[in-house]
Formats: sequence, structure tokens, C-alpha cells
Amino acid sequence: QVQLVESGGGMVQAGDSLRLSCAASGRTSSIYGQGWFRQAQGKEREFVAAISRSGGTTDYDYSVKGRFTISRDNAENTMYLQMSSLKPEDTAVYYCAARTTATLKYEYWGQGTQVTVSS
Repeated sequence: QVQLVESGGGMVQAGDSLRLSCAASGRTSSIYGQGWFRQAQGKEREFVAAISRSGGTTDYDYSVKGRFTISRDNAENTMYLQMSSLKPEDTAVYYCAARTTATLKYEYWGQGTQVTVSS
């Protein structure tokens, strides 16, 4: 089992920056890759960014590319999402997730952290 805990959410203004953290515990050696997802009120959960275990491979949704940066510190078993130039449409609950296989199925999820961007 892998446990994930997000932190770093909050209320900011458009154009501000924010960094989310995701601390992993448990069988962290089984993690193949991790990702960030978000769910805005009344909408379905959507992919934001993903990173390989080594951190050498990353992927972003087009809506955040160039503004968000995903990274991880394997020594600390922590993943980050640095968000810059935030927009009101980035408002959502952000979830971190982990997968233990090469498929895109994420088996473990955090509880989520709210990010609110005001205009």
C-alpha cells in the first residue's frame, strides 16, 4: 500500500504562484510513476501532469504547459507541482496519484488540496 498526502493549496490571485507537495509513505519502492490531477466544481477530474519514478520523463496537459512544473525528490519521497501565472480557471481540488505499473492506471490517490485563484 502507498499513502499520499497533499499540501500547499490555498487562495491566491491571478498571476500568483503556488507550490503543491505530495508526500508518499508505505511501499514507496513500488511506485512506477506519479501524477497530478484536478477537479473543478461540477466538472470531471482531469489530468494535469505526470512524472516518471526517476523524474527524467514528464508530461503536461496543454492547458498548464509552460506554467506548471512537476518534479520529485526521491530521497524525501515527495512530489511537487510548481504552479505559476495562475488563472481563475486553475481553481480546483488538486489530487496527487501514484501507479505501480507501466499502464496509465493510478491505483493510489491523495485526499486532495483546494486551490482557489481569484481574478
